[in-house]
Amino acid sequence: MSNKQSKMENLISELCPNGVVYKELGQVGTFTRGSGLQKTDFTEKGVGCIHYGQIYTYYGIRTNVTKSFVSKELAVTLKKVNKNDLIIACTSENMEDVCKAVVWLGEEEIVTGGHSTIFKHDQNPMYVGYFFQTRYFFDQKKKYAKGTKVIEISAKDLAKITIPIPPLAIQAEIVKILNNFTELEAELEAELEAELEARQQQYEHYRDELLKIENSTDAKSVRFGDIAKIVRGGSPRPISSYITNDENGVNWIKIGDTENGGKYITHTGQKIKPSGVAKSRFVKKGDFVLSNSMSFGRPYILKIDGCIHDGWLAISDFDQTYHSDYLYHLLSSNLISRMMEQKASNGTVKNLNAEIVKSLILPAPSLVDQRRVAILLDKFDILTNDISEGLPAELNARRTQYEYYRNKLLSFKEYVG
Repeated sequence: MSNKQSKMENLISELCPNGVVYKELGQVGTFTRGSGLQKTDFTEKGVGCIHYGQIYTYYGIRTNVTKSFVSKELAVTLKKVNKNDLIIACTSENMEDVCKAVVWLGEEEIVTGGHSTIFKHDQNPMYVGYFFQTRYFFDQKKKYAKGTKVIEISAKDLAKITIPIPPLAIQAEIVKILNNFTELEAELEAELEAELEARQQQYEHYRDELLKIENSTDAKSVRFGDIAKIVRGGSPRPISSYITNDENGVNWIKIGDTENGGKYITHTGQKIKPSGVAKSRFVKKGDFVLSNSMSFGRPYILKIDGCIHDGWLAISDFDQTYHSDYLYHLLSSNLISRMMEQKASNGTVKNLNAEIVKSLILPAPSLVDQRRVAILLDKFDILTNDISEGLPAELNARRTQYEYYRNKLLSFKEYVG
């Protein structure tokens, strides 16, 4: 960074020793508000288009190809985007995304629609694009934001935001440095994601090997329904009539009460009246619940008593055969999840019902062996989770460093003439 920095300092000393002129965006370009263009207008081919929602869900800072197209007939009625223009999403549900911009670097003319603003200018397009990512721009746009649920900044107000305009040679050098940073960040992200995936696969392989029946000297096979009570949940209807704010209500356990990657359910967001218990399924602390939706077949251990609806299966009375930590790892394994997936897919609609889970043939080593395996897998699980948390933290630290340098590179002493 020091060599790049010294080159920048030399350019600034040579080309703008007394500072840099700050201008309103409206002085260096023109803003044109788009109109029309719904997602239902998309076609398989035709004229390239960028929908405002894609700017903060799909595109990065620049692109030379479009994800979507519209017919030539519709394109004639829409606002045109040419090479080096910025397309700005001027509407969003949060302050971070409003006025996020993508630089169009393609040779062909494309179109955009409503809730987008096109900025045509004569500056380095990537310099302007990077400026839209700075803290200085963010602090200015906040002053013009209108709305709470939906936030909008008009083209008229965007034109009032000031931008430092160094000579084009300095703009080009800044873009070169920031492009390198962006590429390094992307490479780091890919490396960390690959590392995380490799560690997860290693853990799953290790877990599955430990749980195989042939790898245990005293394991037997059991039919799950023969050694455990497995039942479906139930819901009092209409459920809205049973939801209560009374602290003496009964915990109403839903999939939203689980944590991503979590092992336990420790609390609920809602409670039901005691009168609803008889019309539901009451479960106790230590029981398992198995999801039949979203995270299909995912087991959780209850740390609370409560009631479950019919999107859950409850598993209890397994203590004579299984240690709960071992059973958790077993039901979480690829070995069993593949078995459940196959059985649940035999019908026209994939459905993990109680009879399917009862029919599972599972390995059942001695409780002593189970405890040993569970301790090993718990330790491995902790290591994997530490990596899962550590790698994103490292990536976030690098992004913070990148943002610091970007903000610093795009900050100049203002020229006062």
